[in-house]
Amino acid sequence: MLLLDSNEGKKQLCHIYNDISKELFGFGTTLLKVTFDHNLITFMARHRRSPRSTALEGEAPNLKYEVDFYMSSIYKKKIKERLEEELGLDMETVLRDYDPQTQWAITNIIVRQ
Repeated sequence: MLLLDSNEGKKQLCHIYNDISKELFGFGTTLLKVTFDHNLITFMARHRRSPRSTALEGEAPNLKYEVDFYMSSIYKKKIKERLEEELGLDMETVLRDYDPQTQWAITNIIVRQ
């Protein structure tokens, strides 16, 4: 089994995270850091602003907020599926917070022990 706190493990985690970003938004992150501490995986990511997102922000800010919320929920679902499938992780939960103003997202994954 891959050691998540190894360089190779962190590279694989980052690769999966960025793949999902590309799949959902068309491009990867501008900054991505992953840490692993006991049974907690944390991704700290700065995402790129989508032109569609900027357009919605100006014309329909409430809709943009709603879209951001649902996209974050989809992200959580997809990362859980991919990490279970590709790395065999047994996750207790995936928690994600996204700040649309700064484009920062923090994703915490609690892995069952």
